[in-house]
Amino acid sequence: QVQLKESGGGLVQPGGSLRLSCAASTSLFTLYIMGWYRQVPGKQRELVANIGNGGKTTYGDSVKGRFTISRDNAKNMVYLQMDNLNPDDMAMYYCNAKNLALRENYWGQGTQVTVSS
Repeated sequence: QVQLKESGGGLVQPGGSLRLSCAASTSLFTLYIMGWYRQVPGKQRELVANIGNGGKTTYGDSVKGRFTISRDNAKNMVYLQMDNLNPDDMAMYYCNAKNLALRENYWGQGTQVTVSS
């Protein structure tokens, strides 16, 4: 069982920046693809970005060039740097840990990001 705890959400003005953090409680952190997803009411949860153990990253089309995902395997942490935020980025952001071989998929409780002037 992997527990994920997000932090760093909040209110930001359009054009501003936020950095989300996710702490994972597992000694096998490097076995997981770590990701960030987001969801707004009435819509499906969508991929924002993910990162493999070797650093390979994938980004959703709407955030490419504005968001950067990174991980610190020594600290069991994954981060999402969000720049040039706009109102379409407003959502609940969830941390995800996935290991396809082990068929494991874990979610954090989410952190709210609000973009408003």
